Amino acid sequence: MIDFHTFSQIRTLSERDRLTPVQIAASLGLNVKTVRRWLKAERYAPRHAPPRASGLDPYKPMVQRLLERHAYSAAQILRLVREQGYDGSYTVVKDYVRRVRPPARTAYLTLAFAPGECAQIDWGTAGLIQVGNTRRRLYFFVMVLCYSRLLYVWFSLRQSLEHFLWAQRQAFEFLGGVPARVMVDNCRTAVLSHPRGQAPTLHPHYLDFARHYGFQIAACNVRAAHEKGRVENAIGYVRKSLLNGLDLASVAGVQVAAETWRDQVANVRVHGQTGKRPWDLFQTEKPHLLPLPLNPYDCGINHTVSSDKQFRVRLDSNRYSVPAQYASMKGLILRAYPDRVLLYCGQQLIAEHKRSYEHRRDHEHPDHAKALELHRLKARDQAMLRRFLALGPIAETYYHGLCERRLRSMNHVRQILSLADVHGTETVLEAMADAAQFHAFSGDCILNLLEQHARHQPQSAPLHLTRNQDLLQLELEAPDLSIYPQSEPENRP
Repeated sequence: MIDFHTFSQIRTLSERDRLTPVQIAASLGLNVKTVRRWLKAERYAPRHAPPRASGLDPYKPMVQRLLERHAYSAAQILRLVREQGYDGSYTVVKDYVRRVRPPARTAYLTLAFAPGECAQIDWGTAGLIQVGNTRRRLYFFVMVLCYSRLLYVWFSLRQSLEHFLWAQRQAFEFLGGVPARVMVDNCRTAVLSHPRGQAPTLHPHYLDFARHYGFQIAACNVRAAHEKGRVENAIGYVRKSLLNGLDLASVAGVQVAAETWRDQVANVRVHGQTGKRPWDLFQTEKPHLLPLPLNPYDCGINHTVSSDKQFRVRLDSNRYSVPAQYASMKGLILRAYPDRVLLYCGQQLIAEHKRSYEHRRDHEHPDHAKALELHRLKARDQAMLRRFLALGPIAETYYHGLCERRLRSMNHVRQILSLADVHGTETVLEAMADAAQFHAFSGDCILNLLEQHARHQPQSAPLHLTRNQDLLQLELEAPDLSIYPQSEPENRP
C-alpha cells in the first residue's frame, strides 16, 4: 500500500516525464508490479485488508480490564491469559498490549524551598565565538536560588573542573553567602558515578570545595532533569532574553552585557511563579545564607607534565615556556586556573603565563631563554679567551691583571684582540709587556701605547734625483708595421 503522495509522483513521472514503469520503479524505489497496478487505477483509493482473526480475540476484553486495573507487563498478561486457555504466541500478546495500553502521563510535584535552603546550578551553550585564530564554543554557567529565583550567570570557554569551581566561587561572592544545599546534575566535574537506586560517588575536588564553603551536594537522579527545573527554566530564559540577537564579539564583552542584563532585567522583573521581583525576595533570603569563609577556595587544578627540549609544556593544544634550565624535565606541576597557568618544580614557582584559549599557540616568557643565551655567551667568551692566551706568554700575565683591576675584563680582551688584527701580534705583545711594567691593565692603555709608537716612527724622505743620467729616460723602438695588411691605393680620376 502506498500513500497519496507516492501515487501523485507515479502519475507525474508517467504523464509529464514520460518514464516507463521500470524507470519509475527505480526512481521511487518501488516494485514494478506496484507501479503498473497504480498506473492502471483512475484515482487513489487505498484498500484496507480486513483484519484477520486472532486466537487472542476472545481474551482481548480480559486484557483491557487487566491493564485498566494495573500496569501489567506483556509477559504478565501472557501468563494470566494462558491460565484461561490462550495457547497463542507471546508476540501477539505484546503487540496488542502495546496498542491498547493507556498512555502514561507524567506528573510532577511542585517543590517548595525555604529561604537559603537550596540553589540549583547547570551549564548552557551559547553558540560559537571567535577567539584569536580559532572559533570556540561559548558556555554559560547559571545558578538560581530556589526561594527567591535570584539568578547569576557567568560565561566561559570551557566546562572543565577549574571553571566549574571558579563559577560557583564567583556566584557565592555575588550572593554574599552560601546556600545550605546545591543541586547539580550528574556532570563529570561533580559526580563520578551514580548507579540507579544508589548514592552517587562525588568528585573529590568538588567535595573538598563543598566542605570549604559548608554546603551539601545534592545530585539529581539519572535522567531526571525535572528535579532541577528552576535552573533549566533559567537557562532557557537566558537564551531568549539575553542571547537572542546578542553580538558574540568577545567573552569579556558578553560577560559585561550579561552582568548589565542580570542587574537591570533578570533580577528585577516580576517572576511568573512567585509574582514578585527576585531581588526583593532575596532581601528576605540573604540573612538565611551561610557566611562566606575568610579565604576563598583555591580553584586551581594540578596536572603533572613534562617539558620538551625547547623548554615547553603543553596544556590543551597550547605550549607554555619554562626557564631553559628546566628543559627535558619530567614531574613538573602545571596548576591551571581559568585565567592563568602556573608551573612548579616541587614547591618552587618557576613560571606564570596568561591562559590562552586559542589553538596551537606558543607562549614564551622573555626571561626564560636568558640562561640559554648566557650559556652561549660564556661559550663565546671561552673561545675568545683561548685565542687571547695563545698570543704569547705575556698574554696570561696581562689577563690576570685585567681580572684584578677591571670589572668587565672580557671587554678589554675583545678590544686587544681587535688591535692585534689591525697592528699585528708582535706589536701588541710589546705594548702589553710595556703596560704590564707600569701595572696599566686595560684595552685603552694598549691602544695609547700603539698610537705613541706609531707617532715616534721615522717617516721616509722623498727620493731626490741630482744627476741627469739618473733621470728616467725611455727609448722606444720604431713600430713594425709589416704585420698590418697593405691596402691597394685608390684610383683617382
